[in-house]
Amino acid sequence: MRWSLLFVVAAGLCQAHDPITTKLTFTREISRIFYRHCVSCHHQGGSAPFSLLAYDEARPWAKAIRDEILERRMPPWGPVKGFGEFRNDASLSEVEIAWIVNWVEGGAPEGEEIYLPPAPPWDAKSDAGLDEAVALGAGVTLTREMTALGVEPGGAVQITAERPDGSIVPLAWVRKFSPLQPKRYYFREPLSLAKGTRVNVAGARAAFLLVEPQRRAAATARPKPGP
Repeated sequence: MRWSLLFVVAAGLCQAHDPITTKLTFTREISRIFYRHCVSCHHQGGSAPFSLLAYDEARPWAKAIRDEILERRMPPWGPVKGFGEFRNDASLSEVEIAWIVNWVEGGAPEGEEIYLPPAPPWDAKSDAGLDEAVALGAGVTLTREMTALGVEPGGAVQITAERPDGSIVPLAWVRKFSPLQPKRYYFREPLSLAKGTRVNVAGARAAFLLVEPQRRAAATARPKPGP
């Protein structure tokens, strides 16, 4: 609720006649950032209180968006940077943050409509039908070779994998957990874990998303249906 009230107040303070002092525009640069990181929630009927798909929808919230990204509250993302890499990472880079801030403080211009990219689909990528969630408490030792697709934390947690040779692989570290964060974190690349690998969990319970190699190979090799 605090998030929604903040935007209601901030939208009223955002003036449409701010002087334009930047060459950054919504249609050329900012929309691409929003489309890549934000519209999975910020679309009509989404979980966020407003849409960022169109300039007229995003412009009233410009200064509130600036404040939220500077405080790292938005986009909501739990894992610590550098402790595992994830293909559904919604967090903003330093360059993207700087562009949004400069756009807002430069008057938040729209730009030419010809540069606006097509609206993206906002269905999250998934491996539906391939992954099985294996509950983790204090940890688990794999009894066979498996492929890890990602993790599903139930709260603040740190997860590592200790291979049979003693090497440690950082999987995920969620220091602060919020219901607004994604429910599953998919690794940038599937991670092969040998039999005897121990998955260590410190903190809340979590689920480890695993796929048996034979099962994944069979699903990948399955012929696609004809037209």
